[in-house]
Amino acid sequence: MGHQVLSGARRSGLRFRKFVDKALPIILSVAVFIALATLAALLVTVVTWGGHRLSPIIILNYPSANPNEAGMRSAILGSIFTVGLAAVICIPLSIATAIYLVEYSRGGRFSSILSYNISNLAGVPSIIFGVVGLGFLAYWLGMGRTIITGAFTLAILILPLVTVTCVEALKTVPDDLRQGAYALGATTFQVVRHVSLPRALPMMLTGGILGISRALGEAAPILVVSGLLFIREDPTSLFSRFTVMPLQLYNWISRPQPAFIELSSAGIIVLLLILLSLNGAVIGLRQFLTRRLGQL
Repeated sequence: MGHQVLSGARRSGLRFRKFVDKALPIILSVAVFIALATLAALLVTVVTWGGHRLSPIIILNYPSANPNEAGMRSAILGSIFTVGLAAVICIPLSIATAIYLVEYSRGGRFSSILSYNISNLAGVPSIIFGVVGLGFLAYWLGMGRTIITGAFTLAILILPLVTVTCVEALKTVPDDLRQGAYALGATTFQVVRHVSLPRALPMMLTGGILGISRALGEAAPILVVSGLLFIREDPTSLFSRFTVMPLQLYNWISRPQPAFIELSSAGIIVLLLILLSLNGAVIGLRQFLTRRLGQL
């Protein structure tokens, strides 16, 4: 009797698993369709509202109370300065950290603590990075609310994302290649320089562009650090006051005039074009490195 009940339960579980196997692809397909449809609807809305406002004015002019003369030149330059410096700080540091964790640490206690803290940083809200940047960098170290403070804040913000990607990129390199190099008498530095890093670099670039894309769209930490929503001057040094594109878009969206809503949609298109250009450049560089690696 008990055997029959057990067999019935097994058959019921088997039927349920078969149902899940058949239903799961359909559920996932519907979820993907909803996500893509939502994204497409947002893009169509933005292009419809702001496409006719695209002109050189939005790139060359400073912000203005007149929507027909308003542009985002200072915000574009501020984003380029801030995000560019953040990438220069973050990407080499992330690659060095990943190399230490994968190639040098050998699973030591310090590497475990480092990996744990990097994982924790990935879950910290971005506004917290802004508060820390304002209190520690701007006030305690005396850097002020400047580009260099914003760049360091964004660099710390995207550091976990880029580091994790770099670690996974190094782990994809076959261990047989490392062991073969060590068998030929190569040092750890030589293995990293000639074996691991060239093969992991294309995937590391993907992590870098993901980090840059996130930094370019961040508003909360820069709002805390900069505190500026309206500025009519170009940044001239690392210690200049600044604003960024997301803050300028927020400034326009918060205004009640329909013309500024259209202008903000045009600004979103400009921001998306910059992101697509960065992605295209990195994809081209990654393909070049992949082809070059295949010729070695």
